[in-house]
Amino acid sequence: MEYGLIGGKLGHSYSKEIHEKIGGYVYELLELPTESEARAFLQAKAFKAINVTIPYKRLAFEMCDELGPAAEAIGAVNTVVNRGGRLYGYNTDYAGFSWLARRHNVSFAGKSVLILGTGGTSRTVEAVCRDAGAATVYKVSRSGKDGALTYEQAARRQDTQVIINTSPAGMYPEVGRCLVDLAAYPHLEAVLDAVYNPFRTELLLRAAERGVPAWCGFEMLVAQAVYAAVYFTGSELDKNELIRQIHHDLRRDLSNISIIGMPGCGKSTVGRALAEQLGKTYVDLDEWVEAHAGMPIPDIFAREGEAAFRRYEAEAVASVSREHGQVIACGGGVIKTPGNARLLRQNGPVLWVRRPLQHLATGGRPLSTGPAALRRMEAEREPAYRAAADAVVDNTARPEDAVRAAAEAFEKVFDPLD
Repeated sequence: MEYGLIGGKLGHSYSKEIHEKIGGYVYELLELPTESEARAFLQAKAFKAINVTIPYKRLAFEMCDELGPAAEAIGAVNTVVNRGGRLYGYNTDYAGFSWLARRHNVSFAGKSVLILGTGGTSRTVEAVCRDAGAATVYKVSRSGKDGALTYEQAARRQDTQVIINTSPAGMYPEVGRCLVDLAAYPHLEAVLDAVYNPFRTELLLRAAERGVPAWCGFEMLVAQAVYAAVYFTGSELDKNELIRQIHHDLRRDLSNISIIGMPGCGKSTVGRALAEQLGKTYVDLDEWVEAHAGMPIPDIFAREGEAAFRRYEAEAVASVSREHGQVIACGGGVIKTPGNARLLRQNGPVLWVRRPLQHLATGGRPLSTGPAALRRMEAEREPAYRAAADAVVDNTARPEDAVRAAAEAFEKVFDPLD
């Protein structure tokens, strides 16, 4: 391996895609489950330059012959360059997190900051905050050891203005976890999450619901990779433009699009065409349910009832929404189950396809038995559709018009490039 990434588990990594977009070298992923394997790899020095992730950043720090200033100050290395058999260690996570904060005008000067987690990323983030003039920086852990607050103690820090999550809480595949109640922080100004998979963790979703600006770690991941590439190649790249463009392009490619709306509104038609247009995988949740239940949906309703169908549907949402690069056509009642909309929103926007009641198809749909039933259903479901949706797509005219409108809505809401 000439260039690549080593770590304990790399199934969730996007580093290969990011580095190969930067260009000029092949980038490999190498899982090393044990510290002895990682140590042997570093001792062999059979590489030109590598990145290092959890849990070997401290090990890399200890095994490097020379250290950059940030790496030395923090005690962790995430970038190692082999120059003539001597290992040079750098910490580009520092630059990556600094870039994320600057990009979104998050100031730490004079602020009270809570950092969730006490691992290597926590040390990096703490260094950035202190160097930027934070008034107070508290680290938080479950045990409260080594000077950290417990989460119970942290909940009493009502003066907190910025919260930064560096713990794995909410990270794929254990999505949906959140360690703090944001209602405890009336002066909260910003939330940053070092987790980058999913794009919107439960912490970020809760922040958005409270109107608090919040950003995920995907930009930090891209930024640190670009800074690492400077060390890899020895070239002074246009870092700001590369970070902005690669983040935009990759997030566009990786984002899901979930389509919700009334039965018969054209979700499947729009979804299939949209997936083809954008180069994404098309997933029909109803088809997923039928495949896993082993029977058509009308039979599920007839034999087991609606409650059973909703359980199958929730399982489908939980499974499918964790993946990336999909257009997901949902059943009309997907928003009836608490939590489904949150899961759909974690990796991309939700589009609400609307069509006049008189044009809705009703054939073969267990709950769409006629105009009166549809009117009642629409009245019941419309508030939930509205609450879940990032944008509304009209499907009154031709299907191709709705597909074009859906593509335009996606471009506006997924993560616009300034």
